[in-house]
Amino acid sequence: MKAVLDWINRPWIGAVLWLAGLAVPLALDQTWIFIASLFAVYAIVALSQDIVLGRAGMFDMGHAVYFGIGAYATAILNTQFNWPILATWPVAVLLAALAGAILSAPIVKLRGDYLLVVTIGLNAIFVLALNNNLARMTGGPDGIFGIGVPSIFRWQLASASAQFWLDWVAFAVTLILIHNLDRSHLGRTLYYIKHDQLAATTMGIDTRAYKVLAFALSAALAGFAGTLFAALMAAVSPGAFVFTESVTLFAIVLVGGQGSIPGVLLGTALMFVVPQAFRQFAEYRYFVFGIAMVVVMVLRPQGIWPRRRGAGAKA
Repeated sequence: MKAVLDWINRPWIGAVLWLAGLAVPLALDQTWIFIASLFAVYAIVALSQDIVLGRAGMFDMGHAVYFGIGAYATAILNTQFNWPILATWPVAVLLAALAGAILSAPIVKLRGDYLLVVTIGLNAIFVLALNNNLARMTGGPDGIFGIGVPSIFRWQLASASAQFWLDWVAFAVTLILIHNLDRSHLGRTLYYIKHDQLAATTMGIDTRAYKVLAFALSAALAGFAGTLFAALMAAVSPGAFVFTESVTLFAIVLVGGQGSIPGVLLGTALMFVVPQAFRQFAEYRYFVFGIAMVVVMVLRPQGIWPRRRGAGAKA
């Protein structure tokens, strides 16, 4: 089993699978094209969750906040200020990153359950603010509708296929970013902080600064996923960013495998793609996924597809 996973972990296998995914609009109907687009978006936000949880070892149960900030930034700028969708991307990413840095700065010293509880509270406050029509711009419980479609050089990506290819390319960029993060100085530092924070501190590493940086980076990536989500759905509402969404992202990383790109992608597929093949049971996905998380934590605590041992230290 280990030999099979190591073989599939090779980068060229992932590249081949991604290239095969480009054929989805040519082989499947509109419903599955949309599901594939949704998979790409949620894979990006799940990978952003993995930066904090899988690589830095911090329990963030409010990650949907940054996902929502990106989505609402795009929705507001597009519908109320007539910004093109692509022009909203830098603003949405920057706002999410700033929120991640500002919100995490006072709490990164907390550990385990304490950090978990605080991030749950932040998620609850965020949803409450959206429901109360923050600054009279978020639309209250109904959210914001009528979001436009992305356009590149006046070519509008209005079709499901065009939107899929945009999301699929964004997914590829994210995979490259995460792969390079693992091989970078920042990735190695986060690996050491997660596995032995005391040793990292004695080596002169400012663990607090690196943890805040990890939060900001993961929030920026989640915000980027949020802009893609807003364009794909053409609407945003508070219900898409509630606590259960944060729990889902947290569970995807735990079940799939912390710090493992294939593991996170597998968890995302199990949560968002497999239920579509059994639509009559789709409403039970949280129940089934919850049971799966308990079973995995008991029988395989490292996750279904764990990170290769020593991968972070060797990168």
